[in-house]
Amino acid sequence: MGIIKVTVQVSNLTKTKEPYEADFLVDTGSIDCMAPGDELIKAGVEIEGRAVYELANGEPVEYNFGYARIEFMGERTISNIIFGPKDCESLLGVLVLESVGIVVDPVTRTLRRLAAKPLK
Repeated sequence: MGIIKVTVQVSNLTKTKEPYEADFLVDTGSIDCMAPGDELIKAGVEIEGRAVYELANGEPVEYNFGYARIEFMGERTISNIIFGPKDCESLLGVLVLESVGIVVDPVTRTLRRLAAKPLK
């Protein structure tokens, strides 16, 4: 379908430190977001737990995760975020997109706001 990137700011829940800002790859195959763990720590995001995730090649890996404020396209939400390896590509998962009512338009290959969030 093509690559879609969007500028995202990630902050700790209390917004007490400078946010991490980067172009995130929109990944509708990923549930949660992921960013380099060292950048999340600088932004004050705290590790809350550890979980097993499945990579695109089917390999299971274990990563720390935390909770963060996620801001993009004028929208804000709170979500799980994975503490990825130092130089990993930052990913914007589908739960964040859905929580603010934004979808990937496969025809135009862009992000599109829904007129209303589904409640069904």
